[in-house]
Amino acid sequence: MKRTIFAGILLLASGTASLADGLFWVVGDRATGKCNIVTSNPVIIGDIWFGDGPYKSRADAELARSTIRVCPAPTPDEEKDKDGSN
Repeated sequence: MKRTIFAGILLLASGTASLADGLFWVVGDRATGKCNIVTSNPVIIGDIWFGDGPYKSRADAELARSTIRVCPAPTPDEEKDKDGSN
C-alpha cells in the first residue's frame, strides 16, 4: 500500500514539473541590473528580486518585459544576440 501511494506521489510530482515546460518568466536580477527571460519558475531570493509570469511564449514574455517600469530596455547587442545575427 505504501509503495502504491509513493508511486502515485512521484507520478503526480513529475506530471506537475512537466507542465512548466515551454513557459517563460521575466525576472529582475539586482546583480546585473537587468530583467532576464528564463524558462524555469524563479525562486525570489538574493539577487533575484521579482518574477513575473508564466507566459506561454518568449514573445509574450518580451512584451511583458517592455511594460515593466524597472526593466531597462534591451541594448542593441542583446537584440543582435536574440536575433542570432552578428
